[in-house]
Amino acid sequence: MSHVKSRDIDSMNLEQRERRLVELKEELLQLRAQQALGGSSADSGAYKQTRRSIARLITKINQGQVE
Repeated sequence: MSHVKSRDIDSMNLEQRERRLVELKEELLQLRAQQALGGSSADSGAYKQTRRSIARLITKINQGQVE
């Protein structure tokens, strides 16, 4: 499950967001390795969705620090 919606992020507390961020970064690392090895692209959009989910999480975490 690489896609995280904004409303899902809003319902998380800071600890859950940071934990999910670590999980997504590990998933992105696996997707990059799979791409580099020329693996099958069963889900070609997973890489893009994972990157966007990471960006959403980082944005929400940073907004919480400013407020």
